[in-house]
Amino acid sequence: MIRLFAVTFLASLLVGPASGQQANPASPAPSNPGGMPAGTREQAPGVPAPHQTNDADRIFIHAAAIGGLAEVDAAKLAAKKGGRRVQEFAQRMIHDHAAANDRLSALATAESIPLPDRLDDEHSTMRDKLEQASGTQFDRTYIEGQITDHQKTAQLLEYEIGSGENADLKKLASDILPTVLDHLRMAQMINSESSQAAERAPR
Repeated sequence: MIRLFAVTFLASLLVGPASGQQANPASPAPSNPGGMPAGTREQAPGVPAPHQTNDADRIFIHAAAIGGLAEVDAAKLAAKKGGRRVQEFAQRMIHDHAAANDRLSALATAESIPLPDRLDDEHSTMRDKLEQASGTQFDRTYIEGQITDHQKTAQLLEYEIGSGENADLKKLASDILPTVLDHLRMAQMINSESSQAAERAPR
């Protein structure tokens, strides 16, 4: 299920590499030099110069930036509206994802790659749901969304680690992955505790 989920997620991202040619989601992840756009600087024949980015790098930067924005935005709302456990989790999300966002922004700036500055439609829809929810409904909606988002993020990081070209971006992905997996376990634990509490509640 996770592998199928990851393939579907990455296929939805592979819609517009910087070279202007549409990527084929069914094909293997791009690698250098074939995955580089025409005109790539080389330090030797067939060897890209340092600080180059391929399609996987650009997909990673765009998706990670949107995901990072969404994580902090939703966490700030959860820190106000959630129950105690959810508020504690949200504060961890704000701290960890804000730090990751800063690192990603610095690397993207160094590579002259623009970052999105607003939520996409999917995360805007989730934001609307959270705005309208309250109490246990808010907690359940937020935590279930966090489980889904962190599953996606873990697969995205693994994609960059395996298919990216830029060493700094690959290192960032490697550094962040354990934290994201820790977040996923935390969200799953909170979700399990909430389900058990609901089952024990008088009817």
